Amino acid sequence: MLRAEIASETPLGLEAKSIIDRGELVPDGVIVGMVKNRIAQDDCVNGFLLDGFPRTIPQAEALLGICDIDRAVCIEVPAEAIIDRMSKRRVCPECKATYAVQPGAADEQFFCTECGTRLITRDDDRPETVRRRLDVYEGQTLPLVGFFESRGLLSRVDGTGSVDEVANGIFALLECAAQSE
Repeated sequence: MLRAEIASETPLGLEAKSIIDRGELVPDGVIVGMVKNRIAQDDCVNGFLLDGFPRTIPQAEALLGICDIDRAVCIEVPAEAIIDRMSKRRVCPECKATYAVQPGAADEQFFCTECGTRLITRDDDRPETVRRRLDVYEGQTLPLVGFFESRGLLSRVDGTGSVDEVANGIFALLECAAQSE
C-alpha cells in the first residue's frame, strides 16, 4: 500500500518515502487507516495476508480492534543475512521487477530481463539504511513476537532458505493451522 502511494507521488506517498528512506516507520495512524480501508474491500472478504503490518504494539492492538487474526508468522533471519540480501537487491525503475544480483556478477545482470532498463538500488536497500531499520525493528517490532505469542497466535518459520523453501514453510504452517481449527 505504501509503495503504491509512493509510486503515485501522493502527498502521503512523498512523506512516507522520506520517512522510509531514513529507515524509520510511518506513523501508526496513517498506516492503521490505510489497512482498515484496504481490508474493507471486497477482495478481502474471504481473508487476507498482511506483510509488514503491524510493526508496533499499538498497531497490533488497533488491528485486533478492526478484525480477528488467525495467525501471526515470524520469519526468522539473522541480521547479517538480511543486510546481505538487501544489499544484493536491485529493482527496475520502469517495470518494477526485482532481482538479486550476485557479487562479481556479469554486467548483463544489472539490466532488467523484462524491459532492458538499467537496474537500481533503492535507497531503503542500502546497508546503512537496512541497519537503521533493524535497530528500529529490535526496539519497536520485536516485542510483537511476545504480544502474539501470549495470545496463542504466533508461529515461527526459518527464513534462511530460498524463497521457495520459506514460502513452502509458511504454506505448511498455515495449512496445519487451518486443519486444527
